[in-house]
Amino acid sequence: MSANHPTSWPPSADVPQPLAGALSPECAARRGSKAVIPAAGMATRFLPATKAVPKELLPVVDRPVLQYIVEEAVRAGIHDVLLVTGRGKTSMVDHFDRRPDLEARLEAKGDFERLAEIRRVTDLAEIYTCRQAEPLGLGHAVSYAESHVGGEAFAVLLGDEFTDEAEPLLPDMLDLQARTGGIVLAFVEVPWEDVDRYGVAAFEQTDDDSIVRVTGLVEKPKPADAPSNLAVVGRYVLPNGIFDAIRRIKPGAGGEIQLTDAMALMLAEGTPVHGIVYRGVRFDTGMPLGYLQAVVELACRRPDLGPAFRAWLTDFVAKGS
Repeated sequence: MSANHPTSWPPSADVPQPLAGALSPECAARRGSKAVIPAAGMATRFLPATKAVPKELLPVVDRPVLQYIVEEAVRAGIHDVLLVTGRGKTSMVDHFDRRPDLEARLEAKGDFERLAEIRRVTDLAEIYTCRQAEPLGLGHAVSYAESHVGGEAFAVLLGDEFTDEAEPLLPDMLDLQARTGGIVLAFVEVPWEDVDRYGVAAFEQTDDDSIVRVTGLVEKPKPADAPSNLAVVGRYVLPNGIFDAIRRIKPGAGGEIQLTDAMALMLAEGTPVHGIVYRGVRFDTGMPLGYLQAVVELACRRPDLGPAFRAWLTDFVAKGS
């Protein structure tokens, strides 16, 4: 943190319990068990590829981005997933549906490895869907989930990023929210010159260096005005009260219903907001550069592809092509 940007205060007495340790039975009963994935955007940065193919189905090696995200939710103990989709995006649901014709063809060929994989995808989670009539902001998309999640806390996973399987984030967020109630956000530290691309937190430190207590949220501040360089990224665990807050806010930036505005309203009215500072590997496929980086890194990790791909990539870079 830069000395020119005050970002912390003495640890608060009102802090969450450490992440380590099992949840009490009471907290375990409050732990969110449903996930919402807003995926109605038009993905104009990837045109013309996304004219007919949803961005969420662009492959990272041989799995679409959306599958990585659903798998992340499942590893966190969530098996109920709502996709908030838009026009022309029904293929996202199809990806998790059965394909008896394809399964029969693979079985006839004796390709049992691929057969097992596509059946695994079908059995990952219970996938539900609703359609957002027009994309009017993240808060508007989340509002479509109210009847589905009922009175529970729930997770929101944005459809263009996912975390490293070996460095999970969502389980800790769900556990923290079950202990503290209120809102739990995910933060990453970004360069100060980039803070104007993000929602940024003002915060107090706690006695756990990976947890902060949020005191304010600022959307896309100028670097000189930013309260910190902790940027909100695409994982949220929200209480049911978020839906009432969404109904009470007015359109914000871009004339859209902003989730940040609804969370800021809840914070102002006394809802506790905590954040986990994530220092693991996060794959951001929302921009072409980040998407290509995810493909290269995950391809290099693959035992079946990595050695040959690394050798080719090393040669390619050495030639300066």
